[in-house]
Amino acid sequence: MADMTNIQQHVRLGSNSGQPMTRRDGVLKVTGQAPYAADRRPEGVLHAVTAVAGIARGTVEHLDTAAALAHPGVVRVYTPANRPALAVHPDTKIHGFAWRTEALQDDSVRYAGQPIALVVAETLEAATEGVRLLNPRYRADPPRIGLDGNAPYDPETVSIGRPPSLETGDMDAARAGAAHRLDTVIETAAQYHNALEPHAITAQWFGDRVEIDTPNQAIGLARQSFAAYLGIDPAQIVIRSPFLGGGFGSKAILYGAQLLAVLASKDLDRPVKLALRRDQMYGPVGHRPATRQTLRLDLDDQGHIMALDHHTLAVASSFDNFIESASNAAHSVYATTAMRTTHSAVRADTGTPGPMRAPGEAPGSAALEVAIDQAAHAMGMDPLAFRLLNYAETDPSTGMAFSSKALRECYAQAAELFGWVDRPMEPRRMRQGRLLKGWGMGTAQFPCPMFQAAAHATLRADGSAVVETSAADMGQGAWTALAQIAADGLGIDIDRLEFRSGHSDLPDAGVAGGSGHTATAGTALFNAGADTVRQLADIATNDPGSPLFGAGNAGVTARGGRLYRNDDDSRSEAYEDILARAGLDLLRGEGKGAREGEPDRAMFSHGGVFAEVLVDPDLGQIRVSRLVGAFAAGRIINPQLARSQLLGGMIWGVGFALHEEAIHDPRTGRFTNNDLAGYHIPVNADVPFVEALMVHEDDAFVNALGIKGVGELGVTGTVGAIANAVWHATGIRPRRFPIHPESLI
Repeated sequence: MADMTNIQQHVRLGSNSGQPMTRRDGVLKVTGQAPYAADRRPEGVLHAVTAVAGIARGTVEHLDTAAALAHPGVVRVYTPANRPALAVHPDTKIHGFAWRTEALQDDSVRYAGQPIALVVAETLEAATEGVRLLNPRYRADPPRIGLDGNAPYDPETVSIGRPPSLETGDMDAARAGAAHRLDTVIETAAQYHNALEPHAITAQWFGDRVEIDTPNQAIGLARQSFAAYLGIDPAQIVIRSPFLGGGFGSKAILYGAQLLAVLASKDLDRPVKLALRRDQMYGPVGHRPATRQTLRLDLDDQGHIMALDHHTLAVASSFDNFIESASNAAHSVYATTAMRTTHSAVRADTGTPGPMRAPGEAPGSAALEVAIDQAAHAMGMDPLAFRLLNYAETDPSTGMAFSSKALRECYAQAAELFGWVDRPMEPRRMRQGRLLKGWGMGTAQFPCPMFQAAAHATLRADGSAVVETSAADMGQGAWTALAQIAADGLGIDIDRLEFRSGHSDLPDAGVAGGSGHTATAGTALFNAGADTVRQLADIATNDPGSPLFGAGNAGVTARGGRLYRNDDDSRSEAYEDILARAGLDLLRGEGKGAREGEPDRAMFSHGGVFAEVLVDPDLGQIRVSRLVGAFAAGRIINPQLARSQLLGGMIWGVGFALHEEAIHDPRTGRFTNNDLAGYHIPVNADVPFVEALMVHEDDAFVNALGIKGVGELGVTGTVGAIANAVWHATGIRPRRFPIHPESLI
């Protein structure tokens, strides 16, 4: 087949991508027509509710199952004594993105909130009352909670299979030649996912085939996991997840209550629905763990960083090994002669941590940016000038060139809009009325991963098309941005495109996480469309009856549902006419999305965030009065959606800096604030002014489409910017997140 370079280039610059289109699913959502997992109401559905542990460590010695079963609406009570068998033990890790889980395998309690029984009833009310009637009794052991609850250990990996340490350069020599040393210790609190839609599942068996409705960020991996635990062919499992009411990492992992609902449906031969309450989100479905980070910066007389040492102590569960990779956030931000990053962990009686928006980078960058600000002040330098002095032209951790890096432009644009030039150097120099005012900044950075993905594109006889991939839209706008890419791949207008996703029978779109979904699934969709266009061009250029005859594949361009000759733009033919002459009703293409081989460039999105805070000098109350960020993230498919994601990330940073904190009773290990009354998140009044600018950036290396990611970028940088603004307002350097008012008085 002839080279199609011209078609690919012109389609990649098509009229759909780059446009601020409104969400294609918006009307469905605001009119209540978008189907979520808990909305499924199959005939004869039973309702399941989990009974959860009221202690953090010990054994369940008694459950009054007779009392629960005596309730007229209760159908079955599942405990470790009668739970249907699984094909593999719940602690088995099916793949690298799997967790050890709780599926009533024994009577032990590993954390407060752990499922210890499942009650299934005719109504939700009956199931809830059945749980209350179980009246569990325990043998409780002293709980181990927090960073000091147990002895630290050295993990084999951090995050999802990453090395726990890295060292570059000669650390001892760099330190010996340094003129200044600064030590910083920062603690970050545990944070819990609070998506608008709690986890839910509806399961129904049809013989040996099961249909599952559940919000999921990685449908292909979930299908593998269910198949392994249930001992059936993955082809016998259908997972539907067209809409997610937020995920942030927590809905990429299978959890025990999902398995129990599927088992109960099989056992009872009726559909079963389970939806977690808000308080049940604290424990079984992942969280960001607490960390204690120790940083040491060694500087020369001019303020250049000679050595950077970043150690993280993170909380892990007592039974699994996800370790927050916070120190890795220091790898690629600032130039340094030598670097060392290390991790250790302490086991505690909590649910297993997991990915939470900007895992590793969010807490790691928060601590790093405070340390950098402290170093700038010690050198008598403006914080922005200090960062520019230590600007990394190549990746400090690998020595590789960046695929693209417009961070200087981000700094400049955000600083100009913010008015940074007027910032006084010393703290406590600005006021607004009786309130102290402070300005701070932070660097935002997040890596650009790609996963494996596949897609189909089918061109119909009338020139319209349908594209298919099991993408996950958890609010980021995948239904829209991916459709824009797919339409450009096909060379048609988006209103001629039907987009199908969120179903396990479609090609696997990989993981919607790591800010890599648009790049991964988008590349697969674009390639599927381009493959279809290649076939179409091959038909036309070899057909004597076509005005494109003899042009060759490389001699035609696709746009607006037509193929045009490059040497004579007046000669073109509509897709439907080419198909009709060939006697075809459909033409189907396939595409993959993946990064081939090991990258030879360092690939990151970048940004600069500037914050203004107002602090009450008597009460220590902090308000973020302004946030301005500028971000460079490769090719932006939909500026409206990208800006929304960046604003959401920055607002999340406000929550990290000032609000979010899970609190345990040290006597019992139980949560004291597992609801949105006690676990605080930002509201509109907390973000009176927030702006996100997008800086143009072309990246020829990150992937064929030049797409990076924005979903997690806005969190990084923002937390440190707020902390540094608090110091500038008060002269007190925050050492713990969230920043408590009493620490400023």
